Amino acid sequence: MGQGEATDVVPRRARWTIVALALGTTLNPLNSSMIAVALLSLQQDFGLDIASVTWVITVFYIASTIGQPLMGRVIDAFGPRRVFCIGMVVVVVAAAMAPLASTGGFWLVLLSRGILALGTSVAFPAAVALVGPLAAASGATPPRLLARIQIANTAAAALGPVVGGILIAVAGWPAIFLVNIPLAIGAFVGVWRLAPRDEKRTGVSASAVIRVLDPPGVLTFAIAAVALLMALLGAAGDAVWVFVAVGVVALGLFVWRELLAVAPFIDVRMLAANPALSFTYVAFTIFSALFYLAFFGLPQFLESFGGYSTAIVGFLLLPLSGMTVALAPLVARAIDRRGLIPVLVTGAVLLLVAAGLLGIGVVTTAPGWMLVMAAVMGIPYCIGSLAMTEAVRRSAPPHAVGVASGLLQSTRYLGAIIATVVLGRLIASGVDAASWAAVVVAAVAIGVVHLAVTLIAASVIRRRRA
Repeated sequence: MGQGEATDVVPRRARWTIVALALGTTLNPLNSSMIAVALLSLQQDFGLDIASVTWVITVFYIASTIGQPLMGRVIDAFGPRRVFCIGMVVVVVAAAMAPLASTGGFWLVLLSRGILALGTSVAFPAAVALVGPLAAASGATPPRLLARIQIANTAAAALGPVVGGILIAVAGWPAIFLVNIPLAIGAFVGVWRLAPRDEKRTGVSASAVIRVLDPPGVLTFAIAAVALLMALLGAAGDAVWVFVAVGVVALGLFVWRELLAVAPFIDVRMLAANPALSFTYVAFTIFSALFYLAFFGLPQFLESFGGYSTAIVGFLLLPLSGMTVALAPLVARAIDRRGLIPVLVTGAVLLLVAAGLLGIGVVTTAPGWMLVMAAVMGIPYCIGSLAMTEAVRRSAPPHAVGVASGLLQSTRYLGAIIATVVLGRLIASGVDAASWAAVVVAAVAIGVVHLAVTLIAASVIRRRRA
């Protein structure tokens, strides 16, 4: 039996640990996509306008962008198993809180969404931090284990609107919050019983937590993130330039603080000294912007211009997630056998090809071609997500895998926000063949930039490894 075949066999304990970790990591993408079908119900129940009800999305994005690196920092300090389980307890509390909003008001829904974002932000950096110990204990390679988590995340994001629609039809909007409770409990029990024990660390005392969290760093990062994200999302209204100014000043203070801190929240010196990590973050931000440009844009294009119903659009986009689920094990095997860099570059080239093929929509919206277009987009999404996660895991210092993985997820949200802004400007006057052609041109331009940055990242990774 060859080495590649041997690593396919994962001992039962490690397999079930990965299942529990994957269950926890699905909660963030599931909650970010399920909410899309609940907006109308929330709007009607609380008597809100569209601008007000969409805060349930904005709050989740902002809290997740801040929460991912923050929780990663805590994980690095106190151990992934322990912090993962605490995060699942937070999810249960937040999920139980939301239904009380029927008497407490919409603000309680927003509070629940923010706490949910923080609780679910624990799962991905904890899972990446545990992949190394699990791989060492089981004999499987890290990319194979990451592929299983990738499959779960992709499936959750794709099935979110479907699951949410069923839950709302059966039990109303509170059901999309309550469904988190059994999922979080299952993830908690599995990881608590099966995951490798954390290395012996200083006890989690109040003073230790404060020292590790670097409050000035967290505060300035949060202010910068909230101000700049609100400006990008258009939530700042007429005060957009005030928010931009506040964000830029806060960002400068954050960098200054982190350069001086003994135990920084985000080690900017590490990023400056580790170009492999920095370029991977830039590449993943651009990658996410292109992907979400298609992921957010295609449904609007197919409904408005193609004349398809929401249900049919969901079906037409299924090949995107289906292709990702099917290819993840093959991509992991390719990383093991061919190396990370060839897979990374191949993904960037295929992403550019997929961006060009979005132009099919300018010519025809026939269902067969739309299925092909969605399937082709799923190929580079699978390759890029898995390869860049593995690149971050390899490039990050061993003591900072958690915060490095959390930052990677933050760049995903940043890319999604950039895509939302670009899309809003390109289709502001309506969705037709001409506006979709403009989206395709933007996608191709982003794809070219992504390929260039990926080639630089690949070169830096190669030199670092040498």
